[in-house]
Formats: sequence, C-alpha cells, structure tokens
Amino acid sequence: MNNTMESLELRGLSETELAKACLKLGLKRFRGSQIFQWVQDKSVRTWKEMANIGVKDREVLARHFVFPLLELVQEQRAADGTRKYLFRLPDGETLECVLMDYERVQARDRHTVCVSTQVGCAVGCAFCATGLGGFRRNLSPGEIVGQVLEITWLVRQEDPEFHVTNVVFMGMGEPLLNYESVLKGINLLNSSKGQNIGMRRMTISTSGEVFRIRELARDNPQVGLAVSLHSAQDAVRDQLVPMNRKYPLVELIAACRDYSAITGRRITFEVALAEGTATADEARRMAELLKGLLAHVNLIPVNPVAETGMKRPQREKLLEFSRILEGAGITVTLREERGTDIDAACGQLRRRYGE
Repeated sequence: MNNTMESLELRGLSETELAKACLKLGLKRFRGSQIFQWVQDKSVRTWKEMANIGVKDREVLARHFVFPLLELVQEQRAADGTRKYLFRLPDGETLECVLMDYERVQARDRHTVCVSTQVGCAVGCAFCATGLGGFRRNLSPGEIVGQVLEITWLVRQEDPEFHVTNVVFMGMGEPLLNYESVLKGINLLNSSKGQNIGMRRMTISTSGEVFRIRELARDNPQVGLAVSLHSAQDAVRDQLVPMNRKYPLVELIAACRDYSAITGRRITFEVALAEGTATADEARRMAELLKGLLAHVNLIPVNPVAETGMKRPQREKLLEFSRILEGAGITVTLREERGTDIDAACGQLRRRYGE
C-alpha cells in the first residue's frame, strides 16, 4: 500500500475523516474514533497521552498528522472571573479569546467561550478594537476548535470536571467571511464523541454578510444567529459598520426575514450604543425597522477603546431606549458586560499584551 499522504491538521478533522486517513495508512478504522475522542473530548496535547494506541501506531500517525497547538502567551483574569487568553499560532500570529463563567444558570453552571474566527478583522467597525490592527488571515477549523480545547485543557488543571457548555463566535474577525471553517468547527464541537456542545448552545455573530445569512439558514438552521445592527439609519450605520455600504439595511433586513422564514428561529440584534446614538429617535426608527421580525434586541453600552473616542451613554438613556422598543413589542436585554477591566468585553479584543 502507498502510505504517502500530506500532513493533516489533527484538530480540524472529523471522526470520519480520521477513520479514512487511518485506513489509508494501513491502520484499523477504529483508530480514527479513538484519536477523535482523545483530541476532541479529552483535549490531549500529545500523542503520548493516547494510552490505548500502541507505540508503533502512534509513530506512524505522528509522521502524517500535525498537532497545531496554540501557545499560551498571556492569561488575564477580571474581577468578575472572566478570563482572557492570548494565544500564539504556529506561524507566529496571535489571537485572543475569552471564557465567561455564569453560576447555576438553568440548574447548572454555564461556561461560555467567545471564539475568534480570523486573525484581525477586515470589517473595521468604528467602535471595535480588533479592526485597528487590520486583517491577517482566516483561522483553520483546527485553530477555531483549538481555542475551546486549549481553554478546556488549561481549566481542567484546576477543575477536572470543567466542560464548556456554550460557544459564541463573537471574538476577533467576521465569522461569515470564514464560513466553511466556522461551520466545520461547529460540527466538530457538536460531535457526541467530542465536546458535545448542542447546536442551540452556539451562536454566530455577523456584521451583515447577507449572502451567507441565507446560506446559514439552509446549511445549519439550529445554530443561533446574532446580527450586529447598531443603527436603524443607513447614514449612521455606514459609519459604524462599513459593511453596510455593501449591504444596506433594506438588504440586510430582507435576508434576516428570509432566515427566520426558513428556520423559524428568532434573531438577536446586537446594538452597541454610544453617547450620540442612544436617542429616542433612533429607538423609534429601530422599532419600525424590526417590525414583524422574530427579533430580540441586545443593548450594549460601547466599551472603552481609546482610539475610537466613543463614550458610553448614561444609563437613563439606555433604559429609555429599551422602553421604546419594548413598547413596540420587541423583547430587549441590557447586556451584562463582563471582563471590561481586562479589555475582554464586546469590541475590546486585539492582538497585544494587556497592561
């Protein structure tokens, strides 16, 4: 048998792909299932830890698979317990991701990882730190999943029973501009032999990539969708979310209506409000824009990013904004911000050491 094959990224392969690769190498098919569980469930980081795989088989596997580990550069912990991780990738690029713990939510603790999908970001939203460093590249499926696996491995050093319950694709980058890798990452995390995270416990956030919103409705109707709306006026949103110049609000909302019609799912609309945008007029325009949609609005006071110059609105303004939307029959949440003191909250992630 010709055992020549290109090196494969271990963390980015499904159980089926691993089984086929093992067969090609002259190994038993069940080795693929064993490897998948060691990597995706146990979060192991070396071949030696795979105790039920013989030494000779491990040597064969090590010659044909790469184990793309993320190197921990820095971990920061906020006063509220939120942890931010800066990881270095094998090519030297860096990314940040965040672990948020919520105690006893619906009868059990909830552990949410906010995952990055790109190194940097090309969208350049006005209030977001990530885009300040520009766009470098997309992350592979193994690098996306690897953030959850590395965090799991790190936390289990302190708490062997730790398990990630929720994943939000709201870190660095625009997830729908790295569509195939993100979907594969979701499927890997959902596997019953891996992290076994429910599809409905994962949410993709987008700045408004209209074409992919419709694709997502057909490709994976179970995963949650969050849309970064931020304004109901094209002139304002053009400045806040440059993607609006490509896909103005009429196109974005049409895609959202199609998404809900196909999936029957409610969409979360994220609205970051600054001192100049948290107005009653904006709230009324937003209520009109979202009329008839399966919608939930998440109001977020903008977080401090020195370069943007944006300031948080007074709480009274946020509450008035919320009352206007609720009066129009739209459900609203004022987001509980976590990790602001370590620059780990919405819009604060960037690829540098913390102070």
